[in-house]
Amino acid sequence: MPPATPIDASIARFIDHTLLRPDATAADIRKLCREACEYSFASVCVNPFWVELAARELADSHVKVCTVIGFPLGANTTAIKVAETEEAIRTGAGEIDMVINIGELRGGNHDAVRKDIAAVVHVAHRSGAIVKVILETALLNDQEKTAAAQLARAAGADFVKTSTGFGPHGATAHDVALLRRAVGPEMGVKASGGVRTREELNGMLAAGATRIGTSAGVKIVEAAATSKPPAITLAGHPDAETPHGAR
Repeated sequence: MPPATPIDASIARFIDHTLLRPDATAADIRKLCREACEYSFASVCVNPFWVELAARELADSHVKVCTVIGFPLGANTTAIKVAETEEAIRTGAGEIDMVINIGELRGGNHDAVRKDIAAVVHVAHRSGAIVKVILETALLNDQEKTAAAQLARAAGADFVKTSTGFGPHGATAHDVALLRRAVGPEMGVKASGGVRTREELNGMLAAGATRIGTSAGVKIVEAAATSKPPAITLAGHPDAETPHGAR
């Protein structure tokens, strides 16, 4: 059934429709999935407990199930992140958003950060899932953000992602542009946290984002359908044409 309100599908295809609140119920997750199907979002992003339910709800749709690993602090051991990833994929996740070990990055132990990411990437790619690496940019300076993005690229990840949404602040256009420069045109860049309007989403896309994580997707695509957005030049990543992160 088409949406009752006109939508802008050209924007909807970039959105990970997100619900990571700790008080979310099964009814909330079902509603999230219905909206994702109705508005043709790229994925739903839910906590690991809800992956199986989301996968059942979305079984007959194109919408992917995304989940978070090592969330929101990134301080789990690598073995736990790998086990979380294996379980998430077993229950239906096709996209994995993992949080880096922020303390090890800030402490300069880059090899540990790269190996942590690579272990999750190995498990995910073995099953055809993609990996987005959450840097929590609000806790890093620009040099650290660049280093983290380059480590994610070296580890074989598919995207870098700005934020968990639980940090001091979310995505900024400055950080998206910085990450795009750090990883080049081949990787995806996901802007997440605080993107709640069409104007903010357009700004992130213009800065180089190829995916947007937001809980305000319905409001954004409905607003986008009622006004003409400015021209947006994406950064050339193939995800601009294949927005569901297919490898």
